[in-house]
Amino acid sequence: MTKFNNLFPLWAVLLSAVAFGFNGFFGNLEQAIVPLLATVMFIMGLTLTDDDFLRISKDPRPVFVGVLLQFMLMPILALILATILQLSNQLTAGMVLVGSCAGGTASNVITYLAKGDVALSISMTMISSLAGVIATPLLCSFYLSETVAVDTLGMFLSISQIVLIPVVLGSLINHHAHSAVLRVESLLPSVSIVIVLLIIAIIVALNSEQLLEIGLLTLVAVILHNLLGLTGGFCISRLFGFNLRQSHTIAIEVGMQNSGLGVALALQFFSSAAALPGALFSVWHNISGSMLASYWSQRRSSLEYVMKDQESIDTK
Repeated sequence: MTKFNNLFPLWAVLLSAVAFGFNGFFGNLEQAIVPLLATVMFIMGLTLTDDDFLRISKDPRPVFVGVLLQFMLMPILALILATILQLSNQLTAGMVLVGSCAGGTASNVITYLAKGDVALSISMTMISSLAGVIATPLLCSFYLSETVAVDTLGMFLSISQIVLIPVVLGSLINHHAHSAVLRVESLLPSVSIVIVLLIIAIIVALNSEQLLEIGLLTLVAVILHNLLGLTGGFCISRLFGFNLRQSHTIAIEVGMQNSGLGVALALQFFSSAAALPGALFSVWHNISGSMLASYWSQRRSSLEYVMKDQESIDTK
């Protein structure tokens, strides 16, 4: 299954092409997006152990800085890009919504492929997902209140159902039935990837007509949003003195948003047009993340990177 997981970006592109051509079939699965997303969050909860919570309590700085960057940097970048490129109100809403979401579960897989700090990635995804229950609707309300109506309470309840309950349930099961979870643990990343791929396919199918009409500026905005998030997450975390593995992980977590959640919320609270940035982000961030993971993984094998990692740790 490792080879299958490593080819995740390829499957995303191929399945997106299939979904674009057979949009009727995948489009009929629209109602499955939320349950599928909740299932991925449940699986993520199954991967959380007491050690993850212990890591946070012992050294919460990387998690705190990463989550703070995620909820401060990404929505601001989204609004700035949408303003500069003069996107419509609905596209702006979709951009800000994606920027206001927590880190996606795909980031955990990308971090693993990059040989990053997987425990930190999971911890950040967990904390940002839980914080996002409150942060996402509040950020959307703050940034979008003058352009579109935001159902803050409704968004809060939806995120609770999609994120909070499944993650908590999964972590509780792992705590009380850890031996049973261990028997299927090796399959969880692959199962998550399959579900994420299906979500991407459904999103592409639902937006197939809009994708045909997409403007170059919207595509540029989504790509820049992701790349600036990755760059900002890495550079700012390095300024805090974190080692390369931690900074790579924070960069991935900041730059790779839970765009599937963003699309689900956009369809529920805004419009199909508002879901378009999230749909594009879903495909693009997996491609850019996997390419970055391949590069960092190869660099990490060099002696220079090993030494830099150790120097960063020793100077703390």
